[in-house]
Amino acid sequence: MNTPAVDIKHWIDNRSVSRYQWLILGLCFLIVTFDGLDAAIMGFIAPAVIQDWGISRPAFGPIMAAAMVGLAVGALTSGPYSDRYGRRRVLLWSVACFGFFSVLCAFARSPMELAALRFLTGLGLGAAMPNSTTLLSEYIPQRLRGRLITLMFMGFGLGSAMGGFVSAWLIPHFGWHSVLLLGGVLPLLLLPVLYVLLPESVDLMINRRFPRERIMAVLKRMGGEFADTVQFVISAPVARESAARKVTHLFTHEYRWRTLSLWGTYFMGLLVIYLLTGWMPTLIKDAGVSLERAAIITAMFQFGGLAGILLVGFAMDRFNPKVAIAVAYVGGALCIFALGFVEIGTVALGALVFAAGFCMNGAQTGLNAFAPGQYPTDFRATGVSWMLGIGRFGGIFGSLMGGTLLSLELPMNVIFAVLGVPALVAAMAIMAGPRPRYAVLQPELNH
Repeated sequence: MNTPAVDIKHWIDNRSVSRYQWLILGLCFLIVTFDGLDAAIMGFIAPAVIQDWGISRPAFGPIMAAAMVGLAVGALTSGPYSDRYGRRRVLLWSVACFGFFSVLCAFARSPMELAALRFLTGLGLGAAMPNSTTLLSEYIPQRLRGRLITLMFMGFGLGSAMGGFVSAWLIPHFGWHSVLLLGGVLPLLLLPVLYVLLPESVDLMINRRFPRERIMAVLKRMGGEFADTVQFVISAPVARESAARKVTHLFTHEYRWRTLSLWGTYFMGLLVIYLLTGWMPTLIKDAGVSLERAAIITAMFQFGGLAGILLVGFAMDRFNPKVAIAVAYVGGALCIFALGFVEIGTVALGALVFAAGFCMNGAQTGLNAFAPGQYPTDFRATGVSWMLGIGRFGGIFGSLMGGTLLSLELPMNVIFAVLGVPALVAAMAIMAGPRPRYAVLQPELNH
């Protein structure tokens, strides 16, 4: 007699979302929220640090970029090891890493020391994002993937926006060090909760032949009832390959152009986002607005993103996901162009910053949801993490470029015209890629 087999991906895709899957979404949401808080902190405290230490804006650029370099390294190295050793293990280490070093950043005594500690913080931040995305994508039905992953990424926008309001209150009362301290303590408090509740990827457990009892325990929490004779399978088995070998798959004939399209789009999107969020508080403060109000106006960029994330995620599930992402990037470019023609400190500025965040964060988060479906299980985390890692170099360039751009004292309309161009390039890059391939998972679905 043939032993009955259950394809877990097919089983998940044809069920409603259980409480346990919502719990996993909630845990990933919290990870991404604290990731967003830590990633955006430097932009909000930059004016205070520059004033406190008496350094120039271009000199602060390397401090801003240090975390971006760490983010790139963390993303590039974590994905292959996550595919090999497990999403859960890498996620726990990443949260511990960025929480611990963010606390140490609060006690930095010089620009060089702060830059070094921000680099180490970035290592953890860079590993957290792609592995949260990959783990969640493997626990939710395909039909809801766009909406639920973008819902998770609302946490990043919430954390980044929270950084603006927290900074506006903490800095006048306790100084900029307190913001960094808070950004480290929160993820460290979350760590024991993750250790107890966060599961390993069920796909990976099956492919790595984990003990049946451990697999069954997770499936039961998802509402599954199976006979003892049932075998669990994944139609696309994961090969045990080195990290370097997994990276080479991204450049095979089938995936090469897809990979380059994702990289180019993510690079350009992050260049704009990190340049805006990192340097807008300084730009607005230089125009005569108080630091507290500058932080709040910049936070509107992230709050706009919360709404944009929902809309773009919904549009991706209903229409062509590439078109939905490209349209959002074009909308972001138009809003950024318009920023150069409104008066600093007015309601119109806040509205346009909100609209720019709506479009840019919606597009960028939509790309995060789009990417996991472009690669099969055996190198999915590698594909997602390398897209995020290469894209971080856009953030590095934006962080370094910001201080130099502001030091040129160009007219506002010229500055924002320059910032709008990469958003248009991002729209062209995503459209230049091959057709949407959520069907990468199709062999697993049709089993």
